[in-house]
Amino acid sequence: MPSNKNVVFDVVGTLVSYDTLINTLETRLGDRLRAEGVKPSLLANTWIEVAEREYTYLSMSGKYVPFVQCMAQLFYRVLYLADIPDPRAFATDDDVQALMDAYNNLTMRPCAAECIRKLREAGFTVWALTAADLDGVAGLFAKAAVDMPKENLLSCDLYGVGKPDPLAYEPLLKQLSEGGAKPWFAAAHCWDVSAAQRKGFRGAYSLVLEKDKLPDLFGEIDITADTLPEMADGIIAASE
Repeated sequence: MPSNKNVVFDVVGTLVSYDTLINTLETRLGDRLRAEGVKPSLLANTWIEVAEREYTYLSMSGKYVPFVQCMAQLFYRVLYLADIPDPRAFATDDDVQALMDAYNNLTMRPCAAECIRKLREAGFTVWALTAADLDGVAGLFAKAAVDMPKENLLSCDLYGVGKPDPLAYEPLLKQLSEGGAKPWFAAAHCWDVSAAQRKGFRGAYSLVLEKDKLPDLFGEIDITADTLPEMADGIIAASE
């Protein structure tokens, strides 16, 4: 049985940064992108945002496709959106594969381990709910030497429903609410944590990725903090 103190983390973008992907894009296509007036970091983030949208829309429409499959197929479309007139002449399939390899080998944020340690020392059980591949995400925790029991790591692929569909949060919310206490959902994507909070989780949001919480758009989140360790402190204090 789970404890009465539980925190569910989003992984990619929250505990894990996109730096490896951005750096690989810079290395392979950076000079050519800048020659077209496109910042590599902006293209990388636009690619991620477009992939998240199409992944979500496919899931909502009843055609669930794993996130990495969506992302890989959308790169050339994103080049079109950046006004690159002939994307398949500008970049090659080898470039796309190298970028996807980089995405599948992202690294933990330096402060992620401290955040998780603080919560565990305060008696919380830490979980993860990701849209990414389970084996790949397990490898990210292992590389960072952060223990994450296999049974505490869950993917939307298991349910065939993508976040932020309320059904994606439901199984874990139900499981972790059995002890009577509301579990926390923690993320650096405001759309993610706000959706989980509306479903019934307590919400914790870190500005480490998006920098702007936009309460008029997403609503108020229970806990908001600049860094992941500060977010952990907020969760602990609010749970006492």
